[in-house]
Amino acid sequence: MSTESLKTSQEESVREKFWRTARKAAAQVPFMDEVVAGYYCAMDRNTPLRAKGILLAALAYFVLPTDSIPDVFLGIGFTDDIAVLTAALAAVRAHMKPAHRLAAREALDDLS
Repeated sequence: MSTESLKTSQEESVREKFWRTARKAAAQVPFMDEVVAGYYCAMDRNTPLRAKGILLAALAYFVLPTDSIPDVFLGIGFTDDIAVLTAALAAVRAHMKPAHRLAAREALDDLS
């Protein structure tokens, strides 16, 4: 599978499952606003490919129903996701724009 088709596959998976997972994780992930801003950054066509790839890989891990610690375990289910997301967000922070953060705040307001 080519890099471009892998990125497209990850993007489709993230788009399909992100909001359902975000609703479940909102109370357990203390920096959910940054995660959602990362989602908007990953979906932005102006985000550099490398940053987009890092974010899509982390967000794909976040939306997977099974991972190192299954998300159904309350209290600890999202700890591995938090570690992956923290690293990805730190790596691409320079590419996250105020517009991504504003869209995230608005989306999270709509979720509550």
